[in-house]
Amino acid sequence: MTARVQPSASAALAQLAAEAGLSLIQLALAFVLRHPAISSTIIGPRTMEHLEGQLSAVGVSLGDDLLDAVDAVVAPGVTLNPADDGWVPPSLAPAARRR
Repeated sequence: MTARVQPSASAALAQLAAEAGLSLIQLALAFVLRHPAISSTIIGPRTMEHLEGQLSAVGVSLGDDLLDAVDAVVAPGVTLNPADDGWVPPSLAPAARRR
């Protein structure tokens, strides 16, 4: 019997985006734009193609089902990269989370 390999978080999120008819960047930016604890979204395109792909996220509306699926991949407040651990901003406190 072989062990089932769990996909990486980025692969799982890319799959969710594809199922929703979105690019991964659209999903990511739309998620950030909807988050109540985030006051601004900064993008850094290198090319016009990058800019157009990023700006297309402005009109994307993520439903609760998709947000729940994102939360199932990476639970709110979880840090996937240990190098990113450190100071925890108040915006990630349980009271500031979407749910």
